[in-house]
Amino acid sequence: MAKGLPKRSEDYSQWYNELVKKADLAEHSAVRGCMVIKPYGFSIWEKMQAAIDKMFKDTGHSNAYFPLFVPKSYLSREADHVEGFAKECAVVTHYRLKNADDGSGVVVDPEARLEEELVVRPTSETVIWSTYRNWIQSYRDLPILVNQWANVVRWEMRTRLFLRTAEFLWQEGHTAHATRQEAEDETMQMLDVYADFAENFMATPVIKGVKTESERFPGAIDTYCIEALMQDGKALQSGTSHFLGQNFAKAFDVRFAGKDGKEDYVWGTSWGVSTRLMGALIMAHSDDDGLVLPPKLAPIQVVIVPIFKSEEQLNSIREVADNIQSQLRDMDISVKFDDRETNSPGWKFAEYELKGVPVRLAIGPRDLEEGTVEVARRDTKEKQTKNVEGVAEYIQTILKDIQSNIYRKAHDFRTESTSSVDSYDDFKRVLDDKGGFVMAHWDGTAETEEKIKEETKATIRCIPLDFREEAGKCIYSGKDSKGRVVFARAY
Repeated sequence: MAKGLPKRSEDYSQWYNELVKKADLAEHSAVRGCMVIKPYGFSIWEKMQAAIDKMFKDTGHSNAYFPLFVPKSYLSREADHVEGFAKECAVVTHYRLKNADDGSGVVVDPEARLEEELVVRPTSETVIWSTYRNWIQSYRDLPILVNQWANVVRWEMRTRLFLRTAEFLWQEGHTAHATRQEAEDETMQMLDVYADFAENFMATPVIKGVKTESERFPGAIDTYCIEALMQDGKALQSGTSHFLGQNFAKAFDVRFAGKDGKEDYVWGTSWGVSTRLMGALIMAHSDDDGLVLPPKLAPIQVVIVPIFKSEEQLNSIREVADNIQSQLRDMDISVKFDDRETNSPGWKFAEYELKGVPVRLAIGPRDLEEGTVEVARRDTKEKQTKNVEGVAEYIQTILKDIQSNIYRKAHDFRTESTSSVDSYDDFKRVLDDKGGFVMAHWDGTAETEEKIKEETKATIRCIPLDFREEAGKCIYSGKDSKGRVVFARAY
């Protein structure tokens, strides 16, 4: 184990917490419930952000920015929306501080109370739809395809770095359409974008599905999601796409004149992913020695560590390394040459293993004599000696193989961790002994869903989009069921 990490098998939660800190991803801040994302962690988030942002722009979306503060009255306009977020809202009531009269410190100035209290955005549907009212008059103004990269605040009492914090980073897309069909198509398109990113960049297989009514986004007609499975057998919701219908358009009176001159309310969607994806990336692939990063998201894809005893040896190694670096950069592969003399090669090996760098090269005096380099893979920990000539092309090939191998391993784990059960006793046993995704019949009622959650802490993660009708009996109530849904304990 590197850097004293706990074993996953002994304390998964502690392993995760320690890995986030020791790999320099994030740490707790002076503000309770909030985190500091450190440079290495933020560089991974930037890679995610860049890839997703390109996918948004490739599907016709543009970025904008909307206010951090939402007038409290806006939330009350959509009843389900305010009910869903009320307990998580941070509220600004005053706008000025002053020195206390008794000299005890700084206090809120009671005379500086806001006329209307402001909510620090938990999500932006309300403030954005109030804006869309000014932007939309006719069908010619539609569709509006807008995304925002921002921070949001949802006041959490029990927090965990990346997975659940009071403040987190995300993107939120908000689109407006002339027809229901266009909005529904947009909702599904963005779900596919998220699944594509999760599988092809994060190397994490996901199940696409629709949420039950009780798990639906407040104010939505339907909520679609991608669900990923972590190595401890718990699910992690990794992205959501909401069909809002005309709910927010009606709440904010956003109407348009159609081609026939008749007025109608606009149809809407919203969709988002957050820094929670960082938690998914860590928990889906990493091991007892540290991070395992898919090459497409690794800030450093290749590190070159020189092994030397003299300045002369280092200079000779640097010549070889510079040539390799030049070739790799021409291939758009990020590479670092670590010639620090403050740490030993062994220390560096452990450090880059902890940080999940996909490929490590080591070059020493013997390698110089023989024209070779040692190539080590992070995913399999295999080492091979390769000729310097042609090593860049070899690295290009194995980076693709590492990306595929990490996905394959996660997919195999999900397959092994997916069970079908037909009785409540088997359901509880599988959850306790194995965890993972449990496919089981459900009678379609919120009452049964809530009882199962109360008794087992398992929730319906989604009704899969590839839902197959299959007559059966609900595992809890014994009533008729049309098919199996995905249950799991989750983060």
